[in-house]
Amino acid sequence: MKYVNSLDFALEQDKKDPLKKFRKKFLFPNSQGKDALYFVGNSLGLQPSTVASYLKVELEDWAKFASEGHFDARNPWYSYHEMFAQPLAKLVGALPNEVIAMNQLTVNLHLALISFYRPTSKRYKILCEANAFPSDHYTFQTQVEMHGYKPEDAIIEVAPRKGEYLVRKEDILKAIKDNASSLAVVILGGVNYLTGQLLDMPAITEAGHKAGAYVGFDLAHAAGNVELHLHKWNVDFAVWCTYKYLNSGPGAVAGAFIHERHVKNQKLPRLGGWWGYDKKTRFLMKKKFVPMQTAEGWQLSNAPVLSMAAHKASVDIFMEAGGMTPLRKKSLMLTGYLEFILGEVNKGIKDKKIRLEIITPKDVSERGCQLSIIAHGLGKDFYKAITQKGVFCDWREPNVVRIAPVPLYNSFEDIWKLGQIIENVLGK
Repeated sequence: MKYVNSLDFALEQDKKDPLKKFRKKFLFPNSQGKDALYFVGNSLGLQPSTVASYLKVELEDWAKFASEGHFDARNPWYSYHEMFAQPLAKLVGALPNEVIAMNQLTVNLHLALISFYRPTSKRYKILCEANAFPSDHYTFQTQVEMHGYKPEDAIIEVAPRKGEYLVRKEDILKAIKDNASSLAVVILGGVNYLTGQLLDMPAITEAGHKAGAYVGFDLAHAAGNVELHLHKWNVDFAVWCTYKYLNSGPGAVAGAFIHERHVKNQKLPRLGGWWGYDKKTRFLMKKKFVPMQTAEGWQLSNAPVLSMAAHKASVDIFMEAGGMTPLRKKSLMLTGYLEFILGEVNKGIKDKKIRLEIITPKDVSERGCQLSIIAHGLGKDFYKAITQKGVFCDWREPNVVRIAPVPLYNSFEDIWKLGQIIENVLGK
């Protein structure tokens, strides 16, 4: 597509957009009497307008049925989580028995590592990215320490080369190969939270398995953002949150994937809980834990229904939109337009000390919808200036502004307006 820096072009693209109706299904924060320019769905997705009605159903059934709502509610609470098996499988490229909505992201990561990080005297190392999200680092640190290892020895961090922002695929694959004899687990972010870099998950999975390690991914910034094929890629496990691109509310219920070959392995160690117990005999109240032979076998407690109601409101919108394929198609065009607009802004900057540098990969196959920007010569002042103009984006230390045009509710007009605001800010 040949982009044009004009309002007419933006409006024409929005008019042709087959997904344009979905914008009205979300509630935008107000800024200066109108909808804000919201580009921070990579941190917290907008609220679907149907969330209140979905919650109302459960609150009404709670009031009407009380404890009997577990079986008599319109959406019985006992089996509430089962509604997510088909849609989540579609969103992450899995089989329905491989996915589960439960807990929060880091809880699920710990639960997965309980099963897949089983260190031995020879295989005890975890390979991760140096600039992973801090919570992941804390998880890896405490996991290796619980097994009696020192993080500085047991954790291998793959970092960008000096003077670069992105981790090269060849460096990840080399690190896996070089440490093949000692690797227990390879666990990386599918899309890096800081740079927006989308990793080659199939290649990494293949290399990790060749080295004899389990391979998993933190999909916090990938689920609902890019197309995933976890089952086909042969990934062992994955975890994700739902409050970002999956628009399910602050602290919303998270998700997990366990490959089919593992869910049927009852000997695979895991933490047990009542809701992970075989539901055919759950109410016999036997003492010995017998896990379900699906991803449900990793559940500990019953479903947080009110949180899941908000999650269902968003997941239903994804299903109505046709899943990730049409959303990814629009996402590539929106992010491409944002890249073009930022390039146009750079052309108009007269002060040679000021430059907007995009550190997210230029190759569209190596990024999601987020573009991470360093405003050379301005730093955080740039971020503060555009947010005062009604732009919702975010700042990440030490010097990165993250902007994410989300295909469900962002438009070409949003991006054009953002460009006008940036030009105005830099002009002053």
